[in-house]
Amino acid sequence: MPSPIPVSSRHATGIHELTASYKALDIINRPVHCWVHTPAGERWRSFGSRRARRICLRHRVESVADIGPAAGLSHDRTVLVGLLGKGIQLSRTPAMHEAEGRALGIPYVYRLLDTDCMSAATDVADILRFAEDFGFSGLNVTFPYKQDVVPLLDELSPAARSIGSVNTVVFRDGRRFGHNTDMWGFAESFRRGLPGVPRRHVLMIGAGGAGAAVAHALLESGVERLSIADTDTDRAQALALKLSGFFGEGRCQASPAADIAGSVDGIVNATPVGMAKVPGMPIDPDQIGAGTWVADIIYFPLETEFLRVARAKGCRTLSGEGMALFQAVRAFELFAGVKPDTDRMRAAFVAFADATAG
Repeated sequence: MPSPIPVSSRHATGIHELTASYKALDIINRPVHCWVHTPAGERWRSFGSRRARRICLRHRVESVADIGPAAGLSHDRTVLVGLLGKGIQLSRTPAMHEAEGRALGIPYVYRLLDTDCMSAATDVADILRFAEDFGFSGLNVTFPYKQDVVPLLDELSPAARSIGSVNTVVFRDGRRFGHNTDMWGFAESFRRGLPGVPRRHVLMIGAGGAGAAVAHALLESGVERLSIADTDTDRAQALALKLSGFFGEGRCQASPAADIAGSVDGIVNATPVGMAKVPGMPIDPDQIGAGTWVADIIYFPLETEFLRVARAKGCRTLSGEGMALFQAVRAFELFAGVKPDTDRMRAAFVAFADATAG
């Protein structure tokens, strides 16, 4: 076994800095070999991602084996971020962020914090503490944690506060700042991808964290009446009531999808149904009318069953690519403090799709 490689100290007492190495960050989702000092002063080493995480969080890390420093990287100028979610191994977000970081000359590391890949159930609060202690600049947050993180944050942006959902957390000066870039991401995608579509009455399926952001975007984009359907009817009603408080009575209501799908101008899927890990359709295919426009926020896969069926009926469709791209553009700026190039990030998104398809 190789000799342990020293890791520079982040604080005089506490966790030692691991972000000098890309491979060190794999402590999140794979076993790692730590040498530590316990409070009793004894030297101890341990394999196993869960135990290694626990040890490294609670005791001083002296060194890590099997990792080498990434040449030229300094923590003071490295942007280290991650995506917190469940079943996110096909996410294209890391590729977009890291490619743009390279293009701008910024050492930029983006890791997946996939709870499906963690060896035991992990509390979201513990993951946030872990990320802060290991020097992360921030986290993107996706299904199913966008609402779970809200009470764990110190401050919320106006958009995050009104939506009640956070997809971007920035760590700064010992505080946690929550933002929502999903709303603008969907609004921009909708504006570009479905210009001129009728907006008198739209059905949105899904009242979770993403659904809340999409609902705000739809209503701010000129949708006159929004109906919300969810398998949890109480959640749909709660969101509709909250939106009515923002946008006025009569603009939003909870309705079963089967009752109105055939009479609306557009249908938006804001649920995880259709993802690679959650196959299927959010509504019965027979409920999609030929003159209805259809949008999906899912982007892996880009061609969901919902979109495929709608396109076969002659419907105008919008995939989740645009929302994924534009929310990432805003998140990158929040993390790095630099405005990214949207076209470059789109190219990275497409290149990743081509590489995985091939």
